[in-house]
Amino acid sequence: MDNYRIVETLTESQVSDLMDLYKNEFWSDKRTREDVVKMLASTDVIIGLVDESDSLRDSYASRLIGITRVITDFVYRAMIFDVIIKPTHRKMGLGAKLMDAVLTHPELQAVEHFYLNCLPNMMPFYERWGFSDEVGELKFLRRTTR
Repeated sequence: MDNYRIVETLTESQVSDLMDLYKNEFWSDKRTREDVVKMLASTDVIIGLVDESDSLRDSYASRLIGITRVITDFVYRAMIFDVIIKPTHRKMGLGAKLMDAVLTHPELQAVEHFYLNCLPNMMPFYERWGFSDEVGELKFLRRTTR
């Protein structure tokens, strides 16, 4: 894990890497670069994971191999989005490294409730950090516009 480093802003080439990560996921494969740039500008906390060993081959920047992001009011609520690890780097504990970085992030320490969406098969992964689908009578609502 020594070759991996957390970043909180992305270079232009890392935004391109992010677009590649999104293309691997059914829920994000239609995202456009223009929309992603706008989304990143409106995201409160970005946690990127870069592979430092790739920087030896790429003189411009370390390659982005994982990301998650948070939208929050920094007090009551924080919503975690887009926990992604590049397929070639999965099963190495890097997703856990992203989650640890979010939940120990200095700006997020006062947050009362963290939320995220995931497929049922991913629930055991997130339960390690105390996430649960037991939310009482609450229901998740969605309105789709496009």
